[in-house]
Amino acid sequence: MNEEDIDRIIEMAWEDRTPFDAIKMQFGMAESQVILLMRKELRNSSFKRWRARVQGRSTKHVALSTINTSRFKCTLQRSITHNKISKR
Repeated sequence: MNEEDIDRIIEMAWEDRTPFDAIKMQFGMAESQVILLMRKELRNSSFKRWRARVQGRSTKHVALSTINTSRFKCTLQRSITHNKISKR
């Protein structure tokens, strides 16, 4: 795994609304593997802060979420916009 992929996984893991299932679908890493990666790549204090925030959070765990969806992108985005929000 290259450095860009690791950076993106860490970024996705920090985001509150990105579920672990999205990371698994995109990079093939299960939640436990993401936790190990975060433990390895982050400082100890940052890792503890992240774990406290993520643990049990419904938006990070699809099984706990009340939203029934299989999409992992904003509904305001066009299909090919390179992450730019479309004008209304």
